[in-house]
Amino acid sequence: MRHFITHLVAGALIAAAATASAAPDYRTIRMEIDVNKPATEVWAKVGHYCDISRWFDLDCKLVSGDGGIGTVRSLANGRILEILVGKTDLSYGYTQPTKEGAFYNLYHGYLEAKPVTRRTSKIIYTLFLDVSDKPDEAAKQADLAQRRTRFEAGLKKMKQIAEQ
Repeated sequence: MRHFITHLVAGALIAAAATASAAPDYRTIRMEIDVNKPATEVWAKVGHYCDISRWFDLDCKLVSGDGGIGTVRSLANGRILEILVGKTDLSYGYTQPTKEGAFYNLYHGYLEAKPVTRRTSKIIYTLFLDVSDKPDEAAKQADLAQRRTRFEAGLKKMKQIAEQ
């Protein structure tokens, strides 16, 4: 019995180590929507760091910074923190910090208003993350599809706001 328990514990430790050291499986979700407004007008309406509250209908609060690189926003009553890591006149990129004891998926988001003509533009939203914590390809695809659905709804709302 003692030998059995030793093997059981050793097996559990090996399984845990294998799970913790699984190779990253990075995926990108790129979405875009055409907008019948110039990119500068679009960005003025949807490109501020807490404008996310308008297109995802959730609360947003800047907890540090002034809107420049390094600014931290809090979403969903503090459940989500996001750090601004890149910014141009018509785009920004952000990441989410690690949480102790939780899988870190290296999540990054990039939002851009891209000029197409003098009167039209595209809003492009790209997500990057590691899905290696999912048990199989079907679960990975389901996670990516859920994210795509949510963010495409956000793009539609941004388009609506920008074209008003």
